[in-house]
Amino acid sequence: MSTTLNKKRVAILATNGFEQAELEEPMKALKEAGAIVSIVSPKTGEIQGMRHADKGDKFPVDIALNKAKPEEFDALLLPGGLMNPDELRSTPAAVQFVRAFGQAGKPIAAICHGPWVLIEAGLVSGRKLTSWPAIQTDIKNAGGNWVDEEVVVDNGLVTSRKPDDIPAFNAKMIEEIAEGQHAGMAASAGR
Repeated sequence: MSTTLNKKRVAILATNGFEQAELEEPMKALKEAGAIVSIVSPKTGEIQGMRHADKGDKFPVDIALNKAKPEEFDALLLPGGLMNPDELRSTPAAVQFVRAFGQAGKPIAAICHGPWVLIEAGLVSGRKLTSWPAIQTDIKNAGGNWVDEEVVVDNGLVTSRKPDDIPAFNAKMIEEIAEGQHAGMAASAGR
């Protein structure tokens, strides 16, 4: 096992309807790099993954959102899917949880529709990022600079478009988490 992340704590914020590959594969990469990973959710028990439109596996929730403290984590991962980020962006406690990471300058990695939650948390204005192409207008309307690239890094914010991008996404996510807090992330969160 690598010690690149040397026991850094990473929260994966997710609820029912996440794209399974976008949680499972980054979680495995984080653990292999030495991170301690916790699934945080507004739900308790288990959350349902999806393989596109079909149900995938269920994953145990490690920490209920109402018990999770952003200050106890070094970084945040937001998997995509369609239902998962839509429900999270409609949950005030989830939005505040994400906003706290941005305000503290902690690395955030979001893939596919995950940037919807970043928009709701006020973390995309003036930032360069990518996403599933269907939400590019949402990002632009929130003041973000959307680009169609495999992976984009902007001051600790790592974004990718889809499951095919996961290898590049994982590599940059681990690199940014290893670097630690980013002053540029905190500065843009205050816009």
